[in-house]
Amino acid sequence: MFSKACEYGIKASIFIATNSFEGKRVSPKEIAMEIDSPQAFTAKILQALVKHDIINSIKGAYGGFEISRDKIATIKLNQIVKAIDGDSIYNGCGLGLHKCDEAHPCPVHDKFKAIRDGLKHMLENTSLEELALNIKSGASFLKV
Repeated sequence: MFSKACEYGIKASIFIATNSFEGKRVSPKEIAMEIDSPQAFTAKILQALVKHDIINSIKGAYGGFEISRDKIATIKLNQIVKAIDGDSIYNGCGLGLHKCDEAHPCPVHDKFKAIRDGLKHMLENTSLEELALNIKSGASFLKV
């Protein structure tokens, strides 16, 4: 459903938020290792997240990536998805047809619309804080 870059962007944001709760900055290498992503690919994803003001990049010997603690609660998953994949996930056809709308629906149009609407609601109402706290408490995991 999400591109690989978007999956990595969500996982990276959760990992950075989890560490930011403890006042730690993380390096691109640490992030790539934690989310099982190639380091160069991870760097491009992190640049997009910085550009969209989701994460902060700190230069220097004690630099790395972080998210301010007060900001973690305000960041929703839809912001991360939009930064990486845009909003095409809300508009695309379930069967990948180029032209699929109310006037010319594909066979799964109505059923897929309900799924898209549910996904949009979940992304707009799930905060990075919620996900990071679930990681910290052991209720969920980024790695198996």
